[in-house]
Amino acid sequence: MTVIDAHLHLWDLDAVEIPWLTPSLGPLHRSFGAEEAAAELRGAGVDAAVLVQAADSLAETRWMLRTADAHPWIAGVVGWVPLDDEAAARTALDGELAGESRLRGIRHLVHDDPRDEFFALPAVRASLIELARRGLVLDVPDAWPRHLGTATAAARATSELTVVIDHLGKPPLGRAGLDAWRTALAEAAALPNTVAKFSGLHLPGTVLDVALASGLLELALELFGADRVMYGGDWPMSVPHGGYAPTYAAMRAAVDRLSPDEAAAVLGGTAARVYGLGDVASLRTAS
Repeated sequence: MTVIDAHLHLWDLDAVEIPWLTPSLGPLHRSFGAEEAAAELRGAGVDAAVLVQAADSLAETRWMLRTADAHPWIAGVVGWVPLDDEAAARTALDGELAGESRLRGIRHLVHDDPRDEFFALPAVRASLIELARRGLVLDVPDAWPRHLGTATAAARATSELTVVIDHLGKPPLGRAGLDAWRTALAEAAALPNTVAKFSGLHLPGTVLDVALASGLLELALELFGADRVMYGGDWPMSVPHGGYAPTYAAMRAAVDRLSPDEAAAVLGGTAARVYGLGDVASLRTAS
């Protein structure tokens, strides 16, 4: 079975500014390069990955695309354009990012944006139509509680756009808010153009063990079905929580309880289809 990690980060602090990445984040405050990531993926038996933006900047998107060109196991890139400026977004997509075959999606760090109504802004809605026209998907990070509802409304309004909800929207800690999160996630899942990432579940103060991973995966499958759920390791954000290997082990144990067809979808098939990565088997050769 070919395994694709649909959510991986890399960053070079000497090359690109990551504003939120400060010394207060301890072990995350250093560069994480492609060679180190490749070793982590090989050790876990993961064949390829989708590289996802960590900064709202075209400079970082260009850096990710150059890195992907140098490392065939990076099957696709989710970058950034200024969605809140339709003209500038269109200029970037038709200009310096034109012809970048590995650019498969766009993401904006909405959880760091002070505007609760970001996905309702007319300029953003217009930009999302441009993404759909180009066959690009929209990734939405840490959507709960501020942005899951408006992201769902945007998906409903732009039915030709695939909207990927990273990290299952980011479930709340403990019981408080859990029912409201599940209801909001179910409303998103009711739309056929939404997809969920089984990723980023290393929550502060919570151990991502097999029981927790299995419960969240079961919910994701109940709401979305295996053909709209994909695995993501969210490395190196997992480093403070043990790193890639234990995170993958817990998540893989949850996936291994599924039927072979469901497991194949979650571990690679869904990502290959949603991001347009081509033949999944060829990615194993590339890795």
